[in-house]
Amino acid sequence: MDESATPMTPDSPDWFRNALAVPQHDLEVEVDGCTIHALACGSPHARGLVFVHGGGAHAHWWTHVAATFAGDFRVLCIDLSGHGDSGHRTQYSLEQWTEEVMAVADAGRIDGPPVVVGHSMGGFVTIATAARHGNRVTGAVVCDSPVTVPDPEIGAYRLREAFGKPRVYPSVDEAVRHFRTVPAQDHYLPYVMDHVARHSIRPGPGGWQWKFDRDIFAQFGGGMRGVALPYLSRVRCRFALLRSEHGLVTADIGRSMFEELGRVTPVIELPEAGHHAMLDQPLILLTALRTLLADWDHSDPHRRDTEGAPAAS
Repeated sequence: MDESATPMTPDSPDWFRNALAVPQHDLEVEVDGCTIHALACGSPHARGLVFVHGGGAHAHWWTHVAATFAGDFRVLCIDLSGHGDSGHRTQYSLEQWTEEVMAVADAGRIDGPPVVVGHSMGGFVTIATAARHGNRVTGAVVCDSPVTVPDPEIGAYRLREAFGKPRVYPSVDEAVRHFRTVPAQDHYLPYVMDHVARHSIRPGPGGWQWKFDRDIFAQFGGGMRGVALPYLSRVRCRFALLRSEHGLVTADIGRSMFEELGRVTPVIELPEAGHHAMLDQPLILLTALRTLLADWDHSDPHRRDTEGAPAAS
């Protein structure tokens, strides 16, 4: 294991240590000339879960949550192109990322269509994946992804300011000390942050640098909130929206998304959670995911009718 990936979690609880101890292996697949990396755990040919990270993040943002499902599911955590240990492209698009998600699902040796779980920008990717590949996805869960018209508060300028400046650090520990999330939040679990930060960097000229491609954020000129909006009304698979109490999906945005999704989608608040719930309230997030999956195993979905109103299945 390289220096950056060495866990520094002496004060972490047993559940976290047990999750990181779950055996996992690397998976790679070529998608339109770019190598896409993912982490896989759980038994092949079991039902599948595919976890999609947010902008500037990577697969390891999910591993301490995702690995806890390995006893029941084949679990895949993707690095979207331009992120983590996947290759970089000259151009990025939401639609291309959906192809990467499905390519990883196809290569991951799962049984049947997966449930896709996405956070923040990864939630936008998840929505578009569910809309574009609905017959190949059994369900989708979106975590604090505010789908609205483009919002200047999180527009291109702010994204470039947050992600666009090249930074090189002389040591791993120095890089870890400078690790920040966008947006920031009031509370984090230090052992989770240390784990995520150490998987966010790689060696480069003069020291250590972040893995993500800064060009991603220059390409979304109107910000990222509106990119999935055209796809919301096209989602037909089972779907749930998790909104963090202190996150970006306000009650108004949650109601708007509920209407756009045909008024058949549960919108569930995660108490005390910030936008990055896996970094401050992972057990609440984990409980919400387990509850949804258990319910979906034992209930029939509501379906929107042709007018967009709920209809019994």
